[in-house]
Amino acid sequence: MKVMKFGGTSVGSPERIKKVAGLVTRSGEPTFLVLSAMSGTTNTLLEISDYLFKKNPDGANETINQLERKYLSHAEELYTNEDYKKETIQFMHEEFDYLRSFTKDLFTSFEQKSIVAQGEILSTHMMYNYMQEQGIDCVLLSALDFMRTDKNAEPDSQYIRKKLNALMDANDGHQVYITQGFICRNTYGEVDNLLRGGSDYTASLIGAAIDAEEIQIWTDIDGMHNNDPRVVEKTESVKRLNFEEAAELAYFGAKILHPTCIQPAKFAGIPVRLLSTLDPDADGTIIDNVTMRGTIKAIAAKDDIIAIKIKSSRMLLATGFLRKVFEIFESYQTPIDMVCTSEVGVSVTIDNGSHLQEIVDELKKYGTVTVDNDMCIICIVGDLDWSNLGFETLATEAMKDIPVRMISYGGSNYNISFLVKEQDKKRALQNLSKEIFGH
Repeated sequence: MKVMKFGGTSVGSPERIKKVAGLVTRSGEPTFLVLSAMSGTTNTLLEISDYLFKKNPDGANETINQLERKYLSHAEELYTNEDYKKETIQFMHEEFDYLRSFTKDLFTSFEQKSIVAQGEILSTHMMYNYMQEQGIDCVLLSALDFMRTDKNAEPDSQYIRKKLNALMDANDGHQVYITQGFICRNTYGEVDNLLRGGSDYTASLIGAAIDAEEIQIWTDIDGMHNNDPRVVEKTESVKRLNFEEAAELAYFGAKILHPTCIQPAKFAGIPVRLLSTLDPDADGTIIDNVTMRGTIKAIAAKDDIIAIKIKSSRMLLATGFLRKVFEIFESYQTPIDMVCTSEVGVSVTIDNGSHLQEIVDELKKYGTVTVDNDMCIICIVGDLDWSNLGFETLATEAMKDIPVRMISYGGSNYNISFLVKEQDKKRALQNLSKEIFGH
């Protein structure tokens, strides 16, 4: 069985829902379908929540009414059978009445998570009814019945496997199994969500739980490209990546995939394929545990980076200095991207400046602190083991005319990273593409 996940834009209109149904059933093989909320819905539900946080029920109700009208028009367009149309519209009325019920009581983050979950519940119900109308043998399984996180807010893999396989056994023999991405329950049974990677994470967890043949992530892009197509002309989709390369690219700017969401597939040894709804016959990108030796695969860029340098003569021959520095970032829950050290200082980069001032104030206890804003990390990904002679030279040669603030090489066998000013990003990506890929 394959797992197929479709994002919000892929189910963003009645026309696209019909197209997804066709893609899911064209092989005739049993399929597990994971759906996001229709594009724009989650943002609208967050807007409704914001009104309720601000104790403005009128604003919330007006936004709810607008969203309801949008969904009712989708139902009118999607279904031709009056029974399925009537049932779907009735379900939508119940859903939006449920949203209105939150305008009368105390509103907290717990209620917000319940509101946000309704986007996926709506999209899966619409798809389920449409497939039934088309005579497709399908069943709708609620993610809230099997997707759960533990006390550390991490997916409870054993629970998910046990509950999901029991549900599959109880609903054996269907062609398509449909469920919601993103949403789950926490260890206390409350409605929650997976945050990182959302529906992609759900698809990966399901694939691992049911030992799927393949996990397919469908978007509007034909896989991961070897450079940013918004900046560089003639980019191409990368045919194959291993999980480490895909994670590096995802973390350093390739927005098509979240870096953590494919970990369950990686550990289970299940390949992940990135495909395009706009070009369903394209090969896309396959991600697995196979490493293609001696090749550079792609280049990515991560914007809005802040560089922080801590210089201290006390660091010379001192033990514990780096521990104290890193503990400051940990205390403010601020991850570090790059690290470079010398005898008298250390430079790090972060992509979250929400606690920058507090971090700088703490660091000043240990040395002189310098901050550089508006920076960008350029990442070159591939088989970059140090024994591959000349690969690092290709990268540095392309960067010879661009000021480089930091270089990271050797921390991984799969990337070389350069920190540059954001204003030099375009030139850096173009130079690297020309040097490495010849265009």
